[in-house]
Amino acid sequence: MRTLITALAAAATLLGASAIEAKPKLTPQQRLDKLLEGREAGKPVHCISNFDTRDMQVIDGVAIVYGWGNTIWVNVPSNAKDLDGDDILVTRTSGSQLCDLDIVHTVDRTGHFTTGFVSLGEFVPYRRVEKVAAAD
Repeated sequence: MRTLITALAAAATLLGASAIEAKPKLTPQQRLDKLLEGREAGKPVHCISNFDTRDMQVIDGVAIVYGWGNTIWVNVPSNAKDLDGDDILVTRTSGSQLCDLDIVHTVDRTGHFTTGFVSLGEFVPYRRVEKVAAAD
């Protein structure tokens, strides 16, 4: 009886793993689109505060997303195709802001050697859209 229970548990685990693997993986553009759901683009700006850069995500080959909460900032570098989420981004700013003229160096996470750089573009704010209650 114990062997049967163990066999059934193992089979259930394998079937569960297959179901998880069957879930389609989102493309980088789909990941960005999902992050922007329910948000509206604002007017692009040249610089954002270093405070807004604390939380950052790299969307491979597409963009860098900064911030959290109601406003996130999307930056599409001129050479966005070189963005790789496995790289470490090293930014040297001359003040308290990150600007569209800044260059971000990419460093290999394992070997710690420079792999390239990306040239930042303008920062586009995306703010949550307030849901309006439907009138009866």
